[in-house]
Amino acid sequence: MNALAPAADIDWTAFPTEHELATAIFAELARCTGDGVGITRECYAPGEDAALAIFSAVAHAHGFAISIDPVGNLLVCLPGDDGTRPAHLIGSHADSVPQGGNYDGAAGIVAGLACLIRIARSGRELTTPVRLLMLRGEESAFYGRANIGSRALFGILSPADLAARSRGTGRTLAEAMTSVGIDLAPIRAGQTLFDPSTAASYLELHIEQGPVLIDRRLPAAVVSGIRGNLRHRRVVCRGEAGHSGTIPRWLRKDAVFAFADLVGRLDEHWRVLLERGLDLVVTTGIVGTDPDQHALSRIPGEVMFSFEVRSQSHDTLESFYELFRAECRAVGQQRGVVFELDERVYTEPARMDPAVIERLCAAAAACDLDPQTLPSGAGHDAAVFANAGIPSGMVFVRNANGSHNPAEAMDIGDLIKGTDVLYKAVTATN
Repeated sequence: MNALAPAADIDWTAFPTEHELATAIFAELARCTGDGVGITRECYAPGEDAALAIFSAVAHAHGFAISIDPVGNLLVCLPGDDGTRPAHLIGSHADSVPQGGNYDGAAGIVAGLACLIRIARSGRELTTPVRLLMLRGEESAFYGRANIGSRALFGILSPADLAARSRGTGRTLAEAMTSVGIDLAPIRAGQTLFDPSTAASYLELHIEQGPVLIDRRLPAAVVSGIRGNLRHRRVVCRGEAGHSGTIPRWLRKDAVFAFADLVGRLDEHWRVLLERGLDLVVTTGIVGTDPDQHALSRIPGEVMFSFEVRSQSHDTLESFYELFRAECRAVGQQRGVVFELDERVYTEPARMDPAVIERLCAAAAACDLDPQTLPSGAGHDAAVFANAGIPSGMVFVRNANGSHNPAEAMDIGDLIKGTDVLYKAVTATN
C-alpha cells in the first residue's frame, strides 16, 4: 500500500473545537493511509510515516518541539520544556494492522495532542511537564513481534525479531528500521536507549478492543492490567502425503487431522482452566496447507499454523505452553506426525501502577464519569513501560464493532471524555 502524502495546505490551528480538530485529523489519516477496504499503516513503511507526518504537522502548527529518539519514535514537547525534568508521558502508536481501523493507536496520539494544546492555551506553568511520545511498530501483524518501538528503547528486541520478515513488504525488521535512518548497532547490543528517570509516569489512551464498555454504556474506563502472550509465528505439522483413496486410516499420517486433534485437545484444556478461574485465551489465527500441493484427492502431508496464548499471569502462560508442547508430542506419536516449532515469542503481562490507577479513577470521577476498571486482553506499549519500572496507566475509550477491522466505531465525543480524564490526571499534581 502506497500512502498518500499529507496535505500541506491544512491550517491545523483553525479548528475552533477539539471535536472538529480530531475529526479533521482522522479524516486526513483515512485519506492518506486508506487501502480501499480499511486502514493500513505498516511500521517503518510509508503508511506509518504518513501518519507521523500528519501528527507532526499538527504539533508544529501549535508551536511544539519534536525530536526523534534513537529508535525512530517521536517526542513532542511544549515550548519552554528543556527536557531536564521528569515528565508525564502520554504515549500511543502510529501504525495499524493490515486493513484495520482508523482509531487503534491514533486515538491515543490525538488525545495526547489535545492535552498539550489545552496546556499551551491555558498558560499554566507545570511542575511536572507533559510530553507526547508517538511510538512506532506496536502491532505484531507484520513482524510477529508487538511493541517494537517501545521494546527497542529498553534493549529487548532479539536477533530473531530483527530477522523476522514483514508479511507486507517482505523486508526484515532490521532492513525496515534501517530504511528510516535507525542505527541498529545499539539495538543489536541490547542497549537501553531510554532513561527511566525522565518519566514520572507513562499514560496511554486507547480504544477498547472488546465490547465491555459498549455493554456497560460507559464512554471510558481505567485499565487495571494487560495480558501478556506466548506465540509461535510458524508451527509446521509434518505428516506424509498420499492418495486419498488407497491409504486406510490406521496407516495415514494426515497432517490436517493431526492438527485438528491438537486444537481439540488444547480447547479442552482451555475449558478446564477457565472453570478453575484462570485468566486465559488461546488462538490459532493462521492455518494453511501448501497451495502448490492442494488436491481434492491428496492426503495433506503438511500444515502450517500459528499459536498464541494470552494471560495476565506469567505462570499461566508457561503452564499452558507446556501443555501445548506435551500435546504436540502426544499427537505426534499417535498420528505419526511431527510438529516443528520456530522460535517462541514472549510478551510479558503487566499490572498497571496502583497509584496511577487511583489518580486516573479520581480524574474520571472529577469528569462525572463512573470510575470503573477493567483488564486489557490486548497488548499495549504501556506494558513495556510498566515492566521497565515506570509507573504506568491506561484509559480505554468505548468503541463499537471491535478492533483490527475497518468497522472500528469510536465516537469523537467519547474520545474527548477520555482526553478529559488524561488531562485532569496529568495536571492534578501541577
